[in-house]
Amino acid sequence: MAERALRGARLGGQSFEDERGVEMAPRQDVAYDCKSGHRFTIPFADEAQVPTRWECPRCGAVGHPVDGGQPEAKKEKPVRTHWDMLLERRSIPELEQILSERLELLRGGVIGPAHLHRKSGRKQSA
Repeated sequence: MAERALRGARLGGQSFEDERGVEMAPRQDVAYDCKSGHRFTIPFADEAQVPTRWECPRCGAVGHPVDGGQPEAKKEKPVRTHWDMLLERRSIPELEQILSERLELLRGGVIGPAHLHRKSGRKQSA
């Protein structure tokens, strides 16, 4: 088995194909600047849509294209809380009525945790 192995070749380490006669696809180099002052260039295909943000390879900050292609600000929806969604379905007087009904049931022992409603023969000490 050792006779069949290629000496000096690493598995997957390098390709033995040469690039003679290979025509590369047309490319464009896009320069980016990050807020730390680094300028870097990324090659893209000519027909590719150039991203408006790219991570700086030196510091990891967000870089923007030098030609001024700033990302357009997206409209952000306000965060809806559970309370907001509840108020879409019920009014405050309805919620107060439901709360008072549930409190009556809880105090009467109809609903709620079982350990609060156990009836035992033990005397409670004061």
